[in-house]
Amino acid sequence: MKQPERLLTWGLILLLLALITATIILGSVPPVDRDALTHHLFVPKLWLQHGGIHEIPEIEFSYYPMNLDLLYTIPLYFGNDIIPKYIHYLFALLTAGLIFNYLKKNLGLQYALFGALFFLSIPIIVKLSITVYVDLGLVFFTTASLLLLLHWAEKAFQWRFLILAGLCCGLAAGTKYNALVAIVILTLLVPMIYQRAAAPGQQSNLKAIGFACVFFTATLAAFSPWLIKNYLWTGNPVYPLYNSLFHKLQEVPASQQPFAEEEFIDTLQTFTQSGNTEFTARKTYYNETWWQTLLLPIRYFYQGQDDNPQFFDGKLTPFLLLLPLIGLFIRAPSSQQQREKSILLLFALLYFFLTFFQAALRIRYIVPIVPPLVILSMYGLHGTLHALTARINSSTWRKTGVLLLSTAIAGSMLWYNAQYIAGQFTVVKPLPYLRGEVSRDEYITTFRNEYPAVQYANAILQPDARVLCIFLGNRGYYMDFQPIFEQPYFNQLFARFLSAKNQDQSILDLMQQKNITHVLFRDDLTIIWYQGLNEHDRTRLAPLFANVAQPLYSGDGYTFFAVSPETEPSIP
Repeated sequence: MKQPERLLTWGLILLLLALITATIILGSVPPVDRDALTHHLFVPKLWLQHGGIHEIPEIEFSYYPMNLDLLYTIPLYFGNDIIPKYIHYLFALLTAGLIFNYLKKNLGLQYALFGALFFLSIPIIVKLSITVYVDLGLVFFTTASLLLLLHWAEKAFQWRFLILAGLCCGLAAGTKYNALVAIVILTLLVPMIYQRAAAPGQQSNLKAIGFACVFFTATLAAFSPWLIKNYLWTGNPVYPLYNSLFHKLQEVPASQQPFAEEEFIDTLQTFTQSGNTEFTARKTYYNETWWQTLLLPIRYFYQGQDDNPQFFDGKLTPFLLLLPLIGLFIRAPSSQQQREKSILLLFALLYFFLTFFQAALRIRYIVPIVPPLVILSMYGLHGTLHALTARINSSTWRKTGVLLLSTAIAGSMLWYNAQYIAGQFTVVKPLPYLRGEVSRDEYITTFRNEYPAVQYANAILQPDARVLCIFLGNRGYYMDFQPIFEQPYFNQLFARFLSAKNQDQSILDLMQQKNITHVLFRDDLTIIWYQGLNEHDRTRLAPLFANVAQPLYSGDGYTFFAVSPETEPSIP
């Protein structure tokens, strides 16, 4: 290896180490992200309390596949809820390893290192790497399955690679339901890969279909534990998805609907479920014009913002769009690489648009396309540099041109991502916590205002106490009592009570039937909802809020009080 190449290699390695260190620091704080508290930590915590996996009908999330959540139970058992972030990040590192191995074989060591660095520094990957979610597990298993199919074709269609690819696809589906899209796409790609890679005399439609069946069978085998569990519990193997296809199956108790009062996501979903499209909803809520709607697929790559559903609740990089587009017009060094480029691009396009038209517009839902686009970006970068420098006759000027151009492009790519990473230190604020300047409780309270009220309730209640939690967003992880989550705008406890035919039943009788002894609610949203009711409904619910004027705890916008039938009603 020549001296400039050696310096470049070590420079990329040092940047990788710096990036990994920065990401670990950002992740070394208590979990405060919504899905971690409603799902990925909450459900494993309940499993541990119960002594094993069990049905939790009131939490719809508990029916989702949970390969990674099972791993999270190990550190939770030992009382650590930060290590699950590192477990999640491990799958980003494993995915970077897949990208590195593929690029090293096809484009060389420097492109492999830069591809891994680029992937790990992309904003959405960084954001997921410091949270207790499962999307990076989905990304790893989906990427492994796709690259194994390419390797299967390269190795003369050996069965073990096809079966292993199917098992990885099944593990992806066992991590998150979004992988059902990947199952469809990859199963359809198997015959295409075979027909395009096989020698003219070996091509066979029957073989192609047979290979697809083997892949799909292996996928189902790896996915089957979660399918069987849900089928035994609900009669629907993919509950709560496609429940309309299982009308004759047993009834499942009404589950809680997730509610993020800080966002409009659920409002949009309710709007679309009423017969409108996501695009109509965006026009209604965000006043988007027709051309903004038309450009939505492009806007994904440059207009994303964290925690803002209008801008896709995440952030990508425009280079993931520009470089693959450039690479389309530049042929790969070999026919095999050109074929693999086509497969990677086709997978990315199919996954993007199948998800784009089926789900809410969130970048996290299309994140499995990032690794293929990173690989295509490296092909685009390699092709661009080769095409431009090939026009320079002088070898000295050619080397200088390559150096300057590659530095400018690579520097721009990394600088764009580095700005986001630097900004996360301001958003996440890990350093005061790690230095001991902020306690764990103080840190959590900074991001979750209900935490002091929850801690107070934990201190005075028994573990079997049942608390009605109004507008708490299903964030139950930090609750040591039994929460009954209520989002009044959905068809839950209050709505069913007010619409019941038996108008003589008292709300306090209902609380007694449910063994609910206390109420915890978010002040502003509860007041808005309550004052929006008609007088008859307010009268029926008023006895529940009898002790709101003498709460056990009130502060930070949350109120906690005991349910008592002896005190005169008081409107919140």
